[in-house]
Amino acid sequence: MPEPAVTTPGDGGFCRLRLDISYDGTDFAGWATQVGQRTVCGVLQDTLGTVLRVPVRLTVAGRTDAGVHATGQVAHADVDESALDTRSIGGDPSRLVGRLAKMLPDDVRVRRIERVSPEFDARFSALRRHYVYRLTDAVWGAEPVAARTTASWRRPLDVDAMNAAARTLLGLNDFAAFCRRREGATTIRDLQRFEWTVDADGVFVGQVSADAFCWSMVRSLVGAVASVGDGRRDVDWCRGLLAERTRSSRVPVAEARGLCLVGVDYPAADELAARNEITKDVRSPGGCCGA
Repeated sequence: MPEPAVTTPGDGGFCRLRLDISYDGTDFAGWATQVGQRTVCGVLQDTLGTVLRVPVRLTVAGRTDAGVHATGQVAHADVDESALDTRSIGGDPSRLVGRLAKMLPDDVRVRRIERVSPEFDARFSALRRHYVYRLTDAVWGAEPVAARTTASWRRPLDVDAMNAAARTLLGLNDFAAFCRRREGATTIRDLQRFEWTVDADGVFVGQVSADAFCWSMVRSLVGAVASVGDGRRDVDWCRGLLAERTRSSRVPVAEARGLCLVGVDYPAADELAARNEITKDVRSPGGCCGA
C-alpha cells in the first residue's frame, strides 16, 4: 500500500503522538513496510488507520530486522485532532491503547500513547538505544519455552573472554566491519555499553547500548565476541576489526531471535529541537537503526 502523506504537527489541527510498542518479531519480516510482507509497521499503521479512520504514518526509533523483538520500541505519528475527537476517544489518545488491544494480533502491542511536543522525533531525538541479546551454548539448544527469544551457539562459551573482547569495542569508533553497507550512511557510532552476564538458567545475556546502530550491527557485535568466547578468535582479532573500513566476512552474524530492543532514551522536552539538529547532521535518511 502507498505511504500515507506526511503531515506537519501544529498545522491544520494536527497533533503528534508518541507510541510505546512491544512485539515478538518471530513472524514479522522486520519493522519496515514491505510489499507482500507482514511487518510490524504495516500491521500497526493499518490498524491505527482503521481505528482513527485516517491514514497513519509511523516514524520509529529503531527499524528492527526480521525476527528481532522489542519491549521498548518507540514511534511517533502526526494525526488530525478531529480523528481523536470521537465518542470512544474523547480527545484522549491514551484510550486508543484499549481499542488497539482488541484489534491487534497477539504478537504486537501498543502499551502507551500520549501527546508530545511537535519537536519530539522518535528517531532523531533519541540519545541512545538499548538492546538485550540472549544466547545459550547448551548442547540441546534453547529451552522450548524460550526458543523464540534465545539464540543458540554450538560451541561452549567463556563469559570472561566475551567481556574482554566486548570492552575493546567500546567508545566512538567506525564499526564498518560490523555493518551491512548502506550507500551514503555513516558507520561511526558511540558504543556506550557492551557487557555479558550468565543468568540462573545458564543463558548468556548481553547488554548493548549506543547512540544508534547500523544495519545488522548488534548481531555482528555478538557474533564477533562469541567467536572469542568459544576460543576460535582472540581479543586482539576483535580489537583489530575496528581498523577495517568494509564489512568483514570473518564476522558471523548471530541469530535474529536472540535480540530485543528494550529501551530508547530521550532528552528533556526543552532539549528536543537541539538534539534533532545534532542527529540530522550525522545521519543519512536511511542510514541508521537496523538491528
